[in-house]
Amino acid sequence: MYRTTKKKVHGLLHPEIVGDKRWDKIINIFIIILIILNVIAVMLETVPSFHDEYREQQFFRYFDLVSVLIFTIEYVLRVWSSNHEPKYKGRFRGRLRYILSPGALIDLLAILPFYLHALVGFDLRVLRMLRLMRFFRLFRLTAYMKSAHLITNVFKKRFNELLLSLVLVVFLIIIASCAIYFAEHLHPVNQYKFTSIPATIWWAVVTLTTTGYGDMYPMTDAGKAMAMLIMLTGVAFFALPAGIITAGFLEEFRLTRVRKTHRCPHCGEPVELDEHNHPTDNKDHGQASR
Repeated sequence: MYRTTKKKVHGLLHPEIVGDKRWDKIINIFIIILIILNVIAVMLETVPSFHDEYREQQFFRYFDLVSVLIFTIEYVLRVWSSNHEPKYKGRFRGRLRYILSPGALIDLLAILPFYLHALVGFDLRVLRMLRLMRFFRLFRLTAYMKSAHLITNVFKKRFNELLLSLVLVVFLIIIASCAIYFAEHLHPVNQYKFTSIPATIWWAVVTLTTTGYGDMYPMTDAGKAMAMLIMLTGVAFFALPAGIITAGFLEEFRLTRVRKTHRCPHCGEPVELDEHNHPTDNKDHGQASR
């Protein structure tokens, strides 16, 4: 009975696990709506006409109280049922590993400000800073949306390529900062703007991202010539990550379509495919065929 209950609770709180589809959908939709309403409430609280009125203050206070209680119950149930998964096996250590996982830490940070204020009694200024952590609730939507899993898969599979492009962009920023600094730091006007290479990094980032605030710009002929070369190079380098991500999405969409069309002829469940679109060995499907 205890294990069965834990398995059901674990399935209901994890959308990626198919259990009772009806209750899964109801709970997931409820949590998504509650997260969105919490984020909207945080934004509305900054409107003077709302936070200056006593009735509005009371409404936001009670809404936050109810929301935190619901999120706390969900968090406790998640921790309690977490050791149902093999990777979190163990009554204490398994649950501790789950608590320290990124998803569980976001859940904890989402409810932590309320309890810190209630138990420790921070002053209002510190409390206002901690309330910004409530925006972490928005990130919890990723656990309840299939599209978020698709985005996560793209970044996981293209991690090495994205890391390489990031390294190239960082090198370009450093090289551009050094070149412009040595070309401009002796200029009578720009010597007060391009004071150091770290200070010039701001110019490099603003220029390479084509933002162009205009607070820092080269005045020497050498600086202008190098800036033109840097800008042309920057367009190509900053387009590289976008191309990698686009290719990743196209590949993921293709694999999603393939998975939908490849199902076990005996049990009807989707067949897992390897990177070459060949069915992987799955003992469960084999047993089902027997």
